[in-house]
Amino acid sequence: MLKLRYSTTSPFVRKVSVTVHECGLDNQVERQKTNPWAADTDLPRTNPLGKVPALITENGEVLYDSPVICEFLDSLCSTPRLFPHSGNERWTALRQQAIGDGILDAAIGRLLEGRREPQLQSQAVIERFAKAVERSLDELEDRVDDLADGFTIGQITVAIALEYLDFRFPADDWRAGRPGLAKWHESVSSRPSLKQTVPYE
Repeated sequence: MLKLRYSTTSPFVRKVSVTVHECGLDNQVERQKTNPWAADTDLPRTNPLGKVPALITENGEVLYDSPVICEFLDSLCSTPRLFPHSGNERWTALRQQAIGDGILDAAIGRLLEGRREPQLQSQAVIERFAKAVERSLDELEDRVDDLADGFTIGQITVAIALEYLDFRFPADDWRAGRPGLAKWHESVSSRPSLKQTVPYE
């Protein structure tokens, strides 16, 4: 049995959970809810970075973080694969995963900066993160046709990034001015793997 250390709000955990579902591995994963911010957490004994997700394999090996875990899980599932083997399909999927992960990193950075004491916050840092997200969303809109076919790790990550923005920054309305991206998201948002892994506090 695989063991997944997770939290209910982490979009990177959600990537893993969606991959588990898409690969039909739900019955092979034991989930251990973990608060990585708790003062008494033992998470660093599993993952020295002190982050979720962390996956403990059947032989006791620990895998982190989400790109590695997802590719490992994909290796356990039958076709079609979430990580294309080679060629343009592979690089497209990995590029989409990278920009989706980058949006998440920037959004989380902005969130954490905004949670500091007001006198300690840097508006320049917040704006830097926000602009990185905006540029990335514009890039996805410009290349929305690349998202059209299949549901690889790239599309999974982009969908999760968009829904994380809805979760944490709903007032920003990432759909405004991006009709292609909004239409694509609407087309995939009803997938069971996404509907069953919605983040919550």
